[in-house]
Amino acid sequence: MIEKILIANRGEVALRVLRACKEMGIKTVAVHSTADANLKHVLLADESVCIGPPSSTDSYLNIPAIIAAAEITDAEAIHPGYGFLSENADFAERVEESGFAFIGPKAETIRIMGDKVSAIRAMKASGVPTVPGSGGPLGADDAENHRMAKEIGYPLIIKASGGGGGRGMRVVHTEANLIKAIQLTKSEAGNFFGNPEVYMEKFLENPRHIEVQVLADGQGNAVHLGERDCSMQRRHQKVVEEAPAFGITEAQRNEIGEACVKACIAINYRGAGTFEFLYENGRFYFIEMNTRLQVEHCVSEMVTGVDLVKEQIKVAMGIPLKLKQQNIKVTGHAIECRVNAENPAKNFMPSPGTIEHLHLPGGLGVRWDSHIYSGYSVPPHYDSMIGKLICFGSDRQTAIQRMNCALGEIIIKGIDTNIHLQREIMNDGGFCEGGRNIHYLEERLEHLV
Repeated sequence: MIEKILIANRGEVALRVLRACKEMGIKTVAVHSTADANLKHVLLADESVCIGPPSSTDSYLNIPAIIAAAEITDAEAIHPGYGFLSENADFAERVEESGFAFIGPKAETIRIMGDKVSAIRAMKASGVPTVPGSGGPLGADDAENHRMAKEIGYPLIIKASGGGGGRGMRVVHTEANLIKAIQLTKSEAGNFFGNPEVYMEKFLENPRHIEVQVLADGQGNAVHLGERDCSMQRRHQKVVEEAPAFGITEAQRNEIGEACVKACIAINYRGAGTFEFLYENGRFYFIEMNTRLQVEHCVSEMVTGVDLVKEQIKVAMGIPLKLKQQNIKVTGHAIECRVNAENPAKNFMPSPGTIEHLHLPGGLGVRWDSHIYSGYSVPPHYDSMIGKLICFGSDRQTAIQRMNCALGEIIIKGIDTNIHLQREIMNDGGFCEGGRNIHYLEERLEHLV
């Protein structure tokens, strides 16, 4: 059994992990930068260690400092949260080589799924539907690249194998622009990700972003917890997430979920993970797998009653997964709004500063996951998300109505937030109808802000 866990993250997710540990009777170690000494989880942890200055590179991305903190506190395992080092295969490898349990997949699994070309190959081999594409990295043969593009059909998208966060992608609408687009994306991929490898896929023009939550123990057992719709996005960053996805039938859920479960078993996956898909005209197309806990894991927890963080920890202990697929039921509807310290009316400019007054919503079906409190100073060094508001209802309309009420109750003074925008989204006719594509919010922003 694991008796002490070091939490290698900050903010809301660090507090989420700490709460799960406390419920399980596990002691916690919080690591933090000099800017984060007053974070909520740091104040609540059994022990804390400062690992560097505010810069993420010198603190939360500093592998030797994190390993050293685990050593001096006699921690037995490290939970990476999400972001930072959570999908860094070298970090996972170093953690286990140093004698600690990594609460996540094995390093080799992270490497396979972290490279989009190898991930697509693995999914094809497992029977998971993928986007029509090159099936591998593009070479320097222009004629062959033109041939493949013609066979797949325009418009196309050129993607970096190691890309993410909306970078390393370029849409090509005509044959005349293909070669230049490949060259530019290769250059961008090399600069941003240290890997110039790119591949080609059919560009889906009006898809939704739908993802499937999975849990697996690396011992041949795996389950899925249904799907989430994350189509409300701005610049490829999710703004609102919900579960289940509007318009997805029980039969579709079971079919795509079973495919993901089979893939987990095939790649010997361990821990919580998410298969991300583009969904268009009733078909799913795999785009990538996130080998970690997701920001939006809360909505899956709300509709299934499964504590994903506790399950992660149990799996890391070597305990076989006790959950059975037939016992997992998706009930009701949950919506999550990300609350960011930013001003949508000023081009989403970040708004660090001290929170002078904070009043939070409550009531049946309302959940608030956040590390902020009155008097807390939001630093300028990290992601602008300061909290997540999750509302659950018996159906989608009830969840939206409940979210509207909850957003109306929140008071955060001293900094700007995107709460007004979230209220506008909840009252937008298109969103309320459901089933909108990934471009919808971007196209509506000028009317909503």
